[in-house]
Amino acid sequence: MDSVFLHVDLDAFFASVEQLDHPEYRGKPVIVGGLPGDRRAVVSTASYEARKFGVHSAMPLVTAVKLCPQAVYVRGNYKRYSEKSHEVMSIFSDYSPEVTQISIDEAFIDITGTERLFGNPVDLAKKIKARVKTETGLSVSVGLATTMYLSKIASGLRKPNGLTVVPRGKEEDFMLSLPIEKVWGVGGKTLAHLKAAGFCTTRDIYEKSEALLISIFGQSSGSFLYNAVRGNKGMVFGGEAKNHSISSETTFEFDLTDRYAIDTALMSLSMDVLYRMHRENVRSRTVALKIRYEDFTTVSVQATTERPVMNADDMFARCQALFTKKYQEGKGIRLLGVSCDNVEDKSTPTQQEFFDFGDSKRAKVEEAIYAMEDRNPDLRVKKARLLQEE
Repeated sequence: MDSVFLHVDLDAFFASVEQLDHPEYRGKPVIVGGLPGDRRAVVSTASYEARKFGVHSAMPLVTAVKLCPQAVYVRGNYKRYSEKSHEVMSIFSDYSPEVTQISIDEAFIDITGTERLFGNPVDLAKKIKARVKTETGLSVSVGLATTMYLSKIASGLRKPNGLTVVPRGKEEDFMLSLPIEKVWGVGGKTLAHLKAAGFCTTRDIYEKSEALLISIFGQSSGSFLYNAVRGNKGMVFGGEAKNHSISSETTFEFDLTDRYAIDTALMSLSMDVLYRMHRENVRSRTVALKIRYEDFTTVSVQATTERPVMNADDMFARCQALFTKKYQEGKGIRLLGVSCDNVEDKSTPTQQEFFDFGDSKRAKVEEAIYAMEDRNPDLRVKKARLLQEE
């Protein structure tokens, strides 16, 4: 049976949640990431109203203020965003046991073989969009295709609140109809390299052999480009169900090079993973980090310790150590991913440590905060780093 995937992407997620919670923000440019004057802050999310002024994620906040001084600026509420994300992901699980959440605001839904239960895939996509809007107040854009890669590209073509279908048998036609800028994974430097080498359309890439592309762009980029214009059937995202892991990853609109922005992204990913582990009442001793560079080279590293991850600070520190160990200085980063692998139920007996150094106490405090926030969504506690520096 041929596969069918939906890629569902929450539209301008953080900014949309702010507009949902604050009706007075609706219709106005909203920029999440810091307040004017915050040192070293970066834009996390910009509403579509703000994007019209050229504001985008990973942009220094000082630049955003120059481009759009009239915007509503907020530092953000990561716990609230996690709550809304959980609401949306819970809807997806009603339609398939194979939901791969790859970040706080996007997921793949494998709907292969669900026609008898839910009708044809296009109608199901419309049903999911309607439920998300009705039950959460948020809008999503959806891509429907036979591969994860194609569905991810398709979901981004008609934002916000879009639905794009790649018909079966038309996968290569779809890729060849796209401008190179819409090929997911092609960053600014790769795009410039393509243009300099005389590649102006996806068909220009398609007509060249893999060997030739590798000779021009290198092994990783050449192979990626060759497979991308053919629908990238072999590319798989996530894989939590197979690896018994909980992961979160973010693809940046522009390459990250600033260490402060990178660390802020790592903290956000760590918080997302920790919150989901709390929801599922699991723990893990293995932390893994994935880095995808501007040339699409992807590296990963993991570390397993005797003790499980204790709290968000512990998780963040492990991620920083892994990043420092693996990062190639000077290379722009397109994607960061964090995961806890080989998760186990918290009730599983574990050896106690002789020396605690306060980690257990911090973990219990976090658990208490999570529990209070679950009972009272209006209670909002945030990590200081995510509040940005004053």
